[in-house]
Amino acid sequence: MFPARYTVFALCSAAAVVTFILSFAVNPHILWVFGVFAALTIVGILDVTQTKHAILRNYPVAGHFRFMFEAIRPELRQYFFESNQDGRPFSRERRTMVYDRAKDIEGVLPFGTELDVYDINYGWVNHSVCPQSHGQVEELRIEIGGPDCQQPYSASIFNISAMSFGSLSGNAILALNKGAKAGGFYHDTGEGSVSRYHREGGGDLVWELGSGYFGCRADDGGFDPEKFKKQAADPQIKMIEIKMSQGAKPGHGGVLPGAKVTEEIAEARGIPIGQECISPASHSAFSTPMELLGFIKTLRELSGGKPVGFKLCIGHRWEFMAIVKAMLKSGIKPDFIVVDGAEGGTGAAPVEFANRLGTPLRQGLAFVHNSLVGAGLRDDIRIGASGKLISAFDIAGTLALGADWVNSARGFMFAVGCIQSQSCHTNKCPTGVATQDPKRQQALDVPDKATRVANFHRNTIKSLVEFTAAAGLSHPRDFKPEHFYLRAGLREILPASAALTWVKPGALLDPTHDIAGYSTYWAMADAGSFEPAKSLEVAKAQYHHHLGHH
Repeated sequence: MFPARYTVFALCSAAAVVTFILSFAVNPHILWVFGVFAALTIVGILDVTQTKHAILRNYPVAGHFRFMFEAIRPELRQYFFESNQDGRPFSRERRTMVYDRAKDIEGVLPFGTELDVYDINYGWVNHSVCPQSHGQVEELRIEIGGPDCQQPYSASIFNISAMSFGSLSGNAILALNKGAKAGGFYHDTGEGSVSRYHREGGGDLVWELGSGYFGCRADDGGFDPEKFKKQAADPQIKMIEIKMSQGAKPGHGGVLPGAKVTEEIAEARGIPIGQECISPASHSAFSTPMELLGFIKTLRELSGGKPVGFKLCIGHRWEFMAIVKAMLKSGIKPDFIVVDGAEGGTGAAPVEFANRLGTPLRQGLAFVHNSLVGAGLRDDIRIGASGKLISAFDIAGTLALGADWVNSARGFMFAVGCIQSQSCHTNKCPTGVATQDPKRQQALDVPDKATRVANFHRNTIKSLVEFTAAAGLSHPRDFKPEHFYLRAGLREILPASAALTWVKPGALLDPTHDIAGYSTYWAMADAGSFEPAKSLEVAKAQYHHHLGHH
């Protein structure tokens, strides 16, 4: 019997024969119809003879519909089937909020919230019966720079997170930076270093220094102090940020193929044009907590006393505590620490890395804040945070959990036109944001998008001021854990002050401390190594014996 799966192929072949005959016997204009069916017949022949795709071999011609529908599946979901709350990683409602604020459109939500306020993951801030008058937007800044910093920086509490030129197009970088300059907030360069588009924009920069040391890279791929000193002297660069890890792909290095190393990228990164460039998973300038702090001291001196800190997504807790112990031992402290959440970011990553590696922002931020408080170091070190933070509530909740300021990457990508097509790694971004294709990025109008970037920042800060006043507070820094409410199970409602552990000042320096989630890891931490000084089981046993002795 003739296999039913060949029906479409057979019909195309038959139609080709019939239309060919009719074009000569009846009407020559039918010849173009023959051409269509003849082409489909040839496609079917190629399908049954190829060996790469089983579907096409079993379903010639018809099998192509499977690949076509798969290719447009994200668009079908986003435009036809997705509700306002279903989209991931950002829902349509949250994206629309950014688009409206970027366009300077009043963003209001009619007929009540679509969120399930009884969902176990729902969080909120309580309002006050005595709301405050709205403060001044210009006051929402934070000074960054510890005792050893000679050039402290006054930063907005809402800034552009790390996104490299190369991942983002030149027009996107230029629009972001021009918007940052207009709005008075900073733009993190990402580990791709400072490009000509950053410089042309003229906005404040935080130079992120990854394991590839782009912008100060030696011929062997290591750190070059002289190159660093020369670039760090640029007055546009306000702070230096060492990237230890990032939420999008913690513990993962990268390879930039030679074909992607264009003249502009080579210029920004200080690497040869057309040659493969490797960013290792770990830094070569240091390998221990003490060496990290020594590197921070060196960078601070080479930069003329500018604030120097590091960014990381929290992994093994003893590793961060080892850095804290190294601060106590050496007396060297970073000016700031940026905590990145495992919620991911603009960087494409393997599925396992994106979904199952690293600590989410809330837990990571609270842990870093508590560790510094417990070691008596918090007053000298500022904490930034990043990880899906785009709204006034996101900022308020993050400040309540211990941050001094927040950064946003994808929020500002939406402001310059990103539609969450999730094609960042394909070089085929439909809006010209995440591509190096010169034709595609021409669609991104820099002056218009720069205005939208500034609008988004201004309107978000304005909303934060109003949100803060409604909570009865005079400044966002007044948000504390007791203001941020979480559901603990289906019935119980707890403020973050009760739902999470909070360490008292200097508690980790007390030899008798017994703090769940902290004391055992503190015993494992070693200032001289990122490796644990003892196993988890040994640390627990020794610690409980120590407590019993006291």
